[in-house]
Amino acid sequence: MLSKERIRAITFSILKQFKDPFYNGFAATLGFYFMLSVVPMMILLSQLLGLFSLSMQFLEMWITQYITGEAVDIITSLVHFVPSTGTNILFTVMALWAASRAQFAMMRLTNYTYSEGRKMGKGFWRDRMRAVVTIAFTLFALTFALVIIVYGEMILKIVISWFAFNREIAYELNRMWFIVRWPLTVFLYLFMVSYNYYILPMDRKKFRDILPGAVFASVGMFLATTIFRLYANNTANYDIIYGALATVVVIMIWFYILAWFLGVGVMFNKAWDDTKHMANKRR
Repeated sequence: MLSKERIRAITFSILKQFKDPFYNGFAATLGFYFMLSVVPMMILLSQLLGLFSLSMQFLEMWITQYITGEAVDIITSLVHFVPSTGTNILFTVMALWAASRAQFAMMRLTNYTYSEGRKMGKGFWRDRMRAVVTIAFTLFALTFALVIIVYGEMILKIVISWFAFNREIAYELNRMWFIVRWPLTVFLYLFMVSYNYYILPMDRKKFRDILPGAVFASVGMFLATTIFRLYANNTANYDIIYGALATVVVIMIWFYILAWFLGVGVMFNKAWDDTKHMANKRR
């Protein structure tokens, strides 16, 4: 259990890290790389979902729920791109490379934070390939999550027919799936954030050591996205200042907020690790 002293120590540790010039504008840098990565990532995701004959309608509904209306049109338009068969492999490789920019930037941030500024990686090419593998796994995990959410009930019915469960058991299993469906989605979302926190650092951490920051970042990104959507839809009017660029500006601000929480989540893990001795003393 967190004591007041440890909470205070974690807060001061994060504020102390912000004094390092390296963190000046880190959210803007990550947000920019997110912007560059989202196009190939969405296209690759649409191709993966196509393998399961899964429509992008569910993902579009989720995007519409949490992102402002005009920005939705730009993002969802990306998923309808279909490369020609002859260039499909080359396109996939190029798209993975382009989509890994955000992971590469996060990798450098995590290495710098955990090493207290002593190192940022093991070399450009080696780190970039690790970033490509990470984004590939993230895309497969996201595809798996969407398949489970959309086809979960159908899969459950097939399992029930295989084992010839009676009606009462079948009803309870269907009821259980209805209850578990969205908590499972939240778990998979947290898992993807945790996986990136776990795999990106050069010096591997124990999973339990990266979990606090992953929870902080996941909750922060969800709340920030919800609040920002309400603000952008009901209060802000970016058209007055930015005109035709207003939609792009809204997306960039959203990416900036997400990047800030992801970065602070890494700093939170560092502060958590540095204050472990305070928890041990209380024991």
